[in-house]
Amino acid sequence: MNLRSARLACARLACAHVACAHVACACLLGGSTSAQSLRVDLALVLAVDVSYSMEVEEQRLQRQGYVAAFLNPALIRAIEDGPLGRIAVTYVEWGGSAVQVTPWTLIDGRDAAAQFAQALRRQPNRRIAFTSISNTLNFSRRLFELTSYQPSRRVIDISGDGPNNSGVPAPVARNSTVARGIVIDGLPIMPSVHPDTASIPDLDVYYRECVIGGEGAFLVKVTDASQFAEAILKKLVTEISGPHMSGFEPAEQPQPVQYGAGYNCFIGEEMQERMIGR
Repeated sequence: MNLRSARLACARLACAHVACAHVACACLLGGSTSAQSLRVDLALVLAVDVSYSMEVEEQRLQRQGYVAAFLNPALIRAIEDGPLGRIAVTYVEWGGSAVQVTPWTLIDGRDAAAQFAQALRRQPNRRIAFTSISNTLNFSRRLFELTSYQPSRRVIDISGDGPNNSGVPAPVARNSTVARGIVIDGLPIMPSVHPDTASIPDLDVYYRECVIGGEGAFLVKVTDASQFAEAILKKLVTEISGPHMSGFEPAEQPQPVQYGAGYNCFIGEEMQERMIGR
């Protein structure tokens, strides 16, 4: 078996293991085998909340925010100013499970960024029940294993409007992810009007204490859907440039969480349990 055949066999086997997360094997194979071990400054997983707690209009504005960001000259400059001038990106939508919406895509300038934006714009909208930050982090870790791009940095950019309520507790997956040298940044969505019953008023604190982690990890919170475009662009430029290069203040590194000590990182699971028990 030659090297290319071996990589295809491994990728197919990996697809079989993640089929329960509804990922398309064709996307994974396309992203993995076309990269040919190309070095990039950053491999970035954009993990975007599409759970039922997100309003349809919020989801539309969120998607438009990512499309607009990859057409923005500031983002292109951030990519081109990197040591290698190229990054790899994949877009994931999640609720209780996760779906890889776009394959790993090389972006090395305006044309490639525009093609990625248009591919993302054409994707159908979807909604997924429950909120599993932990399943999404586990899923995203696998995506790094299924690409041949060789990044200097690996980042998961996760947005959401509520705490984890499915799968293992979020800090368990967070700690496992950070232990592999992967950084997790957060975009907590905190609408000030008509918040969902599955959300919490201090979601930004939850994300800081229970979700994000790794060197330079940070979060940008959104309190109104009109802020999506600005917040998404700011966060992407910071992730591409690196928090220290952009002057953005990273969050303090969280400590391993123990139940009953400090912030309650099990609030989402407790809320779900009370709801089931009604």
